[in-house]
Amino acid sequence: MKMLSGLDVLEMSEFQPLSGKKVALLCNQASVSKNLEHAIDLFYKAHQRGIFQLKALWGPQHGLFGHTQDNMIEWQSYPDPRTGLPVFSLYGEHRKPTPKMLEGIDCLVVDLQDVGSKYYTFIWTLAHCLEAAAEHGIEVVVPDRPNPLGGTQVEGTFLNENYRSFVGLYPLAIRHGMTIGEIARYLAERYLPDSRLKVVKMNGWQREMYFEDTGLPWAMPSPNMPLPQTALVYPGMCLLEATNLSEGRGTTRPFEIFGAPYLNGWQFAESLKRHSLPGVVFRPIEFQPTFQKHAGQVCQGCFIHVTDRRKFKPFLTGIAIIREAFLAYPEQFAWKQPPYEYEYQKMPFDILVGNGWLREMIESGADLSEMEARWQQESEEFSHIRQSFLMY
Repeated sequence: MKMLSGLDVLEMSEFQPLSGKKVALLCNQASVSKNLEHAIDLFYKAHQRGIFQLKALWGPQHGLFGHTQDNMIEWQSYPDPRTGLPVFSLYGEHRKPTPKMLEGIDCLVVDLQDVGSKYYTFIWTLAHCLEAAAEHGIEVVVPDRPNPLGGTQVEGTFLNENYRSFVGLYPLAIRHGMTIGEIARYLAERYLPDSRLKVVKMNGWQREMYFEDTGLPWAMPSPNMPLPQTALVYPGMCLLEATNLSEGRGTTRPFEIFGAPYLNGWQFAESLKRHSLPGVVFRPIEFQPTFQKHAGQVCQGCFIHVTDRRKFKPFLTGIAIIREAFLAYPEQFAWKQPPYEYEYQKMPFDILVGNGWLREMIESGADLSEMEARWQQESEEFSHIRQSFLMY
């Protein structure tokens, strides 16, 4: 039997937890059932049967159906042409629900597919929803979904609260090893005690499962997250957004492809090979992005082949790539300057990793092992903290 997502469990219960309520649904194109039926369709049918009243639809970054291809592109609210319901944007003029959005609802359902990495903004949209709902006494229901990276491994830095941003509103390790429902519990119980939260648990998910082990269909959670393999490398490769290295946006395999016009891909692959990074092979390539960094220019770089996903360390790999580029190309490599994800003062790299020390260590030429030893202390601290919020 296939495992069931929280949406599947909710549907099988005839939406019993929502019975008689006035509901808003926050979802996107990946909010599908095991049969690839979209949450909007399932909720609207339940609404028509009188189980509850569906009052509004909300969407996160990239839009309700992922129409904004590039990163950090805002979109505006609009009426849904199929249902006539208002669609409210939580990645435009507002990222936190406003009192107007919350008018006439007593329950907010958040059904989003996270990808297991602190930077992915959907969990911070969830955080803002928990904040706003707590302020207005509104219940939040989270149908849980699998962490595509499994739920056993934690890696990377643990956010310093002085570096809060929309890629890290609350302390969380980079690769957190939690489901979105577990993160909701962590946020509600540790930081938002006035929250009224209900998590609809999955059936059959085990912490050792990667997404391909679940039997569930993969629908792209965002336009540049085409495959589960993309999610696997993302905890490290998203960091390239904070540099002038292309993270592969504008290609058909973003985050698995990286490079720049100034890179020698063959030499770079050999340099990375010397680090003996676990579970990964770098294949030299050339590519020409169609949009974003270096659009229309031929770049050299590498394709990341994960050969053993249980040994692979995505955050370590991303830091190794940035460190190597910084040292090998001191005249051409550059850090991205603010603004980035609504932060106008702090460096983009610093808000992604949640501190100021890691960039300083890279710039000082510190050994990779020295940097990893420091962030391992932080990831171990978070591993201990998260234990009481795990549900599987």
